[in-house]
Amino acid sequence: MMRILFGGLAAIVLLIGGFFLIRAQQQDDELANIPAPPPPVQDSALPIADPGAMRGPEPPQATEMTREQRRFARFDRNGDRIITREELLASRTKAFKALDRDGNNLLTFEEWAVATSERFAGADGDGNGRLSPEEFAITRPKRAVQRCKC
Repeated sequence: MMRILFGGLAAIVLLIGGFFLIRAQQQDDELANIPAPPPPVQDSALPIADPGAMRGPEPPQATEMTREQRRFARFDRNGDRIITREELLASRTKAFKALDRDGNNLLTFEEWAVATSERFAGADGDGNGRLSPEEFAITRPKRAVQRCKC
């Protein structure tokens, strides 16, 4: 009797297994029928631009500046061709040690401002509080003499 019971159970298990196999095969067939997306189009040709009569701006012309003109341009921060006292003072931060009047290796703002203001006043020939390029040339630092090591 047990054989019949085990045989019946085995038949039921085989029928259920077969049902699942057939169902899985049907799903695979449905997925196989879905069309694949088309491959991306690869355009190897370069685009052609026709600007017609359009023209861009002309590139700026480089001008040859003398040494003094370049020095003046460095100090003239806002480019108005006039150096104000503030522009000259702003460029003097590296010269603090040279301006130490009392020699205590401490440079106060007053020492620095007095020396720079005196230099500005000495260069401002007409006393209008502004330096023209000619007046500014007076403030040019002394160049060290270069000796040839021949």
